[in-house]
Amino acid sequence: MNLQNPKKFKLLIDQAHEVALNVLRPISRKYDKAEHAYPKELDMLASVVDGMNAGAAVNKRGDNDESNKNGVNMSTALSIVEMCYGDTGLLLSMPRQGLGNSAIAAVANDEQLQRFHGIWAVMAITEPGCGSDSAAIRTTAIKDGDDYILNGEKIFVTSGERADAVVVWATLDKKLGRAAIKSFVVPKGTPGMKIERLEHKLGIKASDTAAISFIDCRIPAANLLGHAEIDVAKGFAGVMETFDNTRPLVAAMAIGCSKASLERIKEIFKDQLDPEYNTPFLQTSNIAAQIYRMEAEWESARLVMLKAAWMADNRKPNSREASIAKAKAGRIANEITLKCVELAASIGYNEAELLEKWARDSKILDIFEGTQQIQQLIIARRELGKSSSELK
Repeated sequence: MNLQNPKKFKLLIDQAHEVALNVLRPISRKYDKAEHAYPKELDMLASVVDGMNAGAAVNKRGDNDESNKNGVNMSTALSIVEMCYGDTGLLLSMPRQGLGNSAIAAVANDEQLQRFHGIWAVMAITEPGCGSDSAAIRTTAIKDGDDYILNGEKIFVTSGERADAVVVWATLDKKLGRAAIKSFVVPKGTPGMKIERLEHKLGIKASDTAAISFIDCRIPAANLLGHAEIDVAKGFAGVMETFDNTRPLVAAMAIGCSKASLERIKEIFKDQLDPEYNTPFLQTSNIAAQIYRMEAEWESARLVMLKAAWMADNRKPNSREASIAKAKAGRIANEITLKCVELAASIGYNEAELLEKWARDSKILDIFEGTQQIQQLIIARRELGKSSSELK
């Protein structure tokens, strides 16, 4: 594994970094205070961030090249790190960069890829009483001629009000369990789809989070992503492939957010730090030792995130590595951002600094796309070779 950022992405990373510093940071506090207000400044960035597509496709269509690749998963992850160094909530508010796009990229057929190209799609999975256990989904999709009729409720839909379409997870047959769960693209404004409310949140306030109901919501059968057949043998694996692409990206968000806090605390305590790292660890001050330890944890989280993204680009099964990256980065981001608030004392707790905001924003990064506990359960299953029914 090459531990350096691929040279071909240097320009992309530099551009994302400049956007973070010159566009996102200056409006970060403004939209933290104006929850649910759409960040109009992001419209001018739409064409720029189109190249930073948060929907990372599996390299599988017509590509038989077996050589090492650093493709869209890697470039997206690296650009997300820099953008979240600016502001995580604003990154999540970028037009056409929703996690629903990654579902389309991962499981859609060629016709669907072309038809849904350029839309802003978000993901609707979580339901009341159904959080991290995605297999417990109760929203139904009943076939009716050339259509499906959706009924159910989704909560915590990131950018649910603003996006062009919602990728809804629903079951074709509750009796068949996980295998019957499919994802459907529901365009905004479809009759029967209703935004019930917007949530008031601890962090990422720039990003709207919606609760959406579906009552006899009719959509074309062609909007079912992937295959309509229920493959009991494959079970839930097909629809869950989406997470193998998105979890490294959420890990990248955590890396970027914690990077901001870590750099700021190093700036505050620069007189106590050795920039060359020549001072033996046991001879440093307590504050310096804590900062060095956070740096080491941050770097290890960054590397496992890069590994998971690289595996996705090279069509290697990465479910285990994606969960490791998400679990490690999510936990480390929480620990680093909160510790930086603590070390900075009154400076860290004051709104004159962004340290307190980064601490609030980081919490969601350990929760959505599967909580810390769920990630550790997935990792344990992969390590022990157990199925979900064998290890709960």
